[in-house]
Amino acid sequence: MLDVRNLRLYYGMGGTVVKAVDGVEFRVADGETIGLVGESGSGKTSTGLALMRLLPNNVVHFSGHAFIDGVDLLAMDYRKFVAEFRWKVVSMVFQGAMNSFNPVLKVGEQVAEPLLVKTDADRKEAVNLVKKMFRQVGLPEEVAERYPHELSGGMKQRAMIAMALILNPRLIILDEPTSALDVSIQTQVINLLKKLKKELQLSMIFITHDLALVSDIADSIAVMYAGEVVEFGVSDDLLTNPAHPYTQKLLKSIPRLKGSKTLEYIPGQPPNLSNPPTGCRFHPRCPRVFDKCSLETPPSIAVGNGVVKCWLYGGEKEG
Repeated sequence: MLDVRNLRLYYGMGGTVVKAVDGVEFRVADGETIGLVGESGSGKTSTGLALMRLLPNNVVHFSGHAFIDGVDLLAMDYRKFVAEFRWKVVSMVFQGAMNSFNPVLKVGEQVAEPLLVKTDADRKEAVNLVKKMFRQVGLPEEVAERYPHELSGGMKQRAMIAMALILNPRLIILDEPTSALDVSIQTQVINLLKKLKKELQLSMIFITHDLALVSDIADSIAVMYAGEVVEFGVSDDLLTNPAHPYTQKLLKSIPRLKGSKTLEYIPGQPPNLSNPPTGCRFHPRCPRVFDKCSLETPPSIAVGNGVVKCWLYGGEKEG
């Protein structure tokens, strides 16, 4: 359904160029959920914004391809993309529902806005469609008459999901949709997304730093580090047999319900993306590093049912 190839997004900051997204590639099938995971600053949100073509003024380089049914969303005229694809084919739930609503407008008016701007629906039709969508995401109809401050965090998140779905898009990008919610509300939102995925045959890109959370909803997982996808594969395979040392370390940092295994952490800090390390960008923090890792950038190498960017699977190993 979506085929992302060689996506690059660089920012200009203080006279330097920050390579926030650098050659990202992945695919999303019809009705599939892809988890996009990694530490803060790995380029996850920038990838989502690039696919929506919502770029800040300090972008100095933007290139790549994102095909839907053979149409390149990134190559087409911007006005055509906004009119025919943004929100109608691909939409986004932005991080932080509290900051995504206008505090002085009723929630129903804001959810109805895409209908009034992008379709021929009149205000009465838009209101009825909003109420129908609210019922579908588990909100009472009267929420349409409330202001954002009158809603709980979970209700605001559901309203944001309703806004993203109001034009029946085929793909929805969710940026940390549960990050500001407590655990019980997180579970409700995840169950809602699974229900909507089944009912509407939605494709999703679920952006998060939490591998434990994404394991409950994602069919496949793309692990990002320093602006690159370093591993991509089917969720069950990636979670039970991770190939990249970074993915292995991420999984070892997650508490387990059973067993007394000591949690591990990733030493060091993520690299400065204005001057990333040569070779593999993870090599300064990698416990399995060898000479080739710092000299040459690894290609995407097929491992099992996935791909990994690591010289352990395509070059001379230690010893």
